[in-house]
Amino acid sequence: MKAHTSETQASITPLRALDILKEGNLRFVNNLMADRNLLMQANETREGQWPFAVILSCIDSRTSAELIFDQGLGDIFSIRIAGNVVNTDILGSIEFACKVAGSKLIVVLGHTQCGAIKGACDHVEMGNLTELLSKIQPAVYEENEVSDHSLRNSKNNKFVANVTNLNVKRSVSSIVNRSYILEQMLEKGEIAIIGGVHNLETGKVDFMEDTLISDRDSMMKALK
Repeated sequence: MKAHTSETQASITPLRALDILKEGNLRFVNNLMADRNLLMQANETREGQWPFAVILSCIDSRTSAELIFDQGLGDIFSIRIAGNVVNTDILGSIEFACKVAGSKLIVVLGHTQCGAIKGACDHVEMGNLTELLSKIQPAVYEENEVSDHSLRNSKNNKFVANVTNLNVKRSVSSIVNRSYILEQMLEKGEIAIIGGVHNLETGKVDFMEDTLISDRDSMMKALK
């Protein structure tokens, strides 16, 4: 399988980019990964890269976006930070990926049993990690299904899962609301954005279709 070129990247629509990731994840789940010559792909992309998607995911060692979506060298931009949170540097990186390098899709990818999410659920404070986890705290406070205070911690899998989903949705909203460049591209249908959660046990990525923004109508709905 060859690396993407400027021509193949240009031919991919935002929704087709999403389908490519879904197809790749299905191959991963079924252990039927595509046959790739990574050294050849390295040579093919040595003078330029044309990734079709940018994925913001966690640093967790089990959640490599290239692997779980079965993509090769030059196919995707991968941004990794504990808890898949958003900051100014990450926004700038996504703006580069889409506006400058031509990526068509932004994915915010959380995962089950996330250590950062659990830390935020337990209100952990430790060095510089304190500031990072503070970006997840709004999702912890927003969770309203678990009312018993004694169950609102990392030992409650339901609570952790709910906070994980809310954190992904908040990161999607943050990207849209904090970047005029990306907002305009989304409104014009030049790119799309969606959130998802990777199940560590099954390998499957469940995309949150209610977070998908791919045109002006879905943009207006999301901003309401």
